[in-house]
Amino acid sequence: MKKKIKNQKMKSLWEEFKKFISRGNVVDMAVAVVIGGAFSAIVKALTDILLSICTWGVPGGLTGLITVLPAINSGQRAPDGYKSVYTATEFLSKDFNASETAMYVQHGQQYYYKGLAIIDWGTFINAIITFLIIALTLFVILKVFNNLKNKRKAIEDKIKEEYYKKHPEERPKEEVVVKPITELDVLKDIKDIMKSQGQVKKHPTRKIKY
Repeated sequence: MKKKIKNQKMKSLWEEFKKFISRGNVVDMAVAVVIGGAFSAIVKALTDILLSICTWGVPGGLTGLITVLPAINSGQRAPDGYKSVYTATEFLSKDFNASETAMYVQHGQQYYYKGLAIIDWGTFINAIITFLIIALTLFVILKVFNNLKNKRKAIEDKIKEEYYKKHPEERPKEEVVVKPITELDVLKDIKDIMKSQGQVKKHPTRKIKY
């Protein structure tokens, strides 16, 4: 008996799970996630191409646009025997081990000691340009999609209208929108009824003598 009840519960859970995964919104969401992931790769590739075109004239790219703030304490300076800034040629010619290489970060054509206080303008500008390119790309795609959608709807409406002209009896009736009655409307109706029955008297205007 217990085994039978358990099997029924499992069957019920399985039926609920099948209903859940077969619902339209869940399937649509899954499709949207998969297509969105594939579409993001296309947008990123296009962004990289346009970004490289926009910044080709800057030596070392936008990553080289930085401002090094003055060192406040010794912790912001490179250790003795090391420079705070190396050119790419100097840095690559040094026989640095892994720990020494990890002390520096590359910005454009130069390597900077990580302890330096740096304002990274290049990364900030990069992010702005990337955002604008992605926004413009999505805007153009949505614009084209909406235009195609509107054209398709216009064609469908035209076909439907031609069909209803040939078969007027099948044209759906327009719904009559009933305006809700407010308290003010009721009071106006009562006033009109009383006026028609002569129960509402006009107050005589008082004449002012000068």
